[in-house]
Amino acid sequence: MSGAVDDNGRPADRNNSRSTVNRLSAENVTLAYDQRVIAEQLSVEIPDNSFTVIVGPNACGKSTLLRALSRMLKPSQGRVLLDGQVIQSMPAKKVARTLGLLPQSSIAPDGITVADLVGRGRYPHQGILRQWSAEDERVVQESMAQTGVAELADRYVDELSGGQRQRVWIAMALAQQTPLLLLDEPTTYLDIQHQIDVLDLCAELHEEQGRTLVAVLHDLNHAARYATHLIALKDGEVIAQGAPNDIVTAGLVEEVFGLRCQVIDDPETGTPLVVPAARKARARVEHAVATEVS
Repeated sequence: MSGAVDDNGRPADRNNSRSTVNRLSAENVTLAYDQRVIAEQLSVEIPDNSFTVIVGPNACGKSTLLRALSRMLKPSQGRVLLDGQVIQSMPAKKVARTLGLLPQSSIAPDGITVADLVGRGRYPHQGILRQWSAEDERVVQESMAQTGVAELADRYVDELSGGQRQRVWIAMALAQQTPLLLLDEPTTYLDIQHQIDVLDLCAELHEEQGRTLVAVLHDLNHAARYATHLIALKDGEVIAQGAPNDIVTAGLVEEVFGLRCQVIDDPETGTPLVVPAARKARARVEHAVATEVS
């Protein structure tokens, strides 16, 4: 694995976006909840037609950044740009026709069917005088078919398994027909089979439909396998961003996660695979470092 460089082969800039202009970006944003600052002077640019994954340790600002990119959180300083406009100044429906969001914890109304929930994704396309149309119905049916939930259309959402529910929520996001889709920890609470199932679906949406996806993931190996572009955060700072094959190194993993490891080629995909050092090996290294310091 080579050192940290960007997607164009240049040395990766830790906290500055790339020079190309893309549809979604954050420029020198400071993000805070009340008076607690999560990130300062943070800049990222989401490459068009990419599957971008944001990774980093707990409480480093991953979900906070995604909320800012989706217009859910207004930066206290700096700006988020969507198609060259400050996202906070844009009408909500205009944003919703361009950018879809799947939050970390989505709760469906009691007694709602799969088809009805997916249909709510058509809200940005509705108006005071515009009623439900044949086009709306076509998009809902197509979205359910793409996510493999068409046969569940008449089932109640609260009767479904976790993996099925996640697919339904993705179908609702697809029904918005947005070119950009943001997903906050879409594999949380799912077993390994359903995690891969959801990530395969995301990869298909990116590869076959050309959608730009931005996801927050906890599993670095999943991120390295599926992403075309990675953003690694620590303490609200961009440590590296670029293609997984370029930036996922043992040094980066130790810097960001504090974990000693080896990075090898995934035998299935050739993408980086992080293999943590064994407990005894880590203990030996830590003991040697402590001895040198003393």
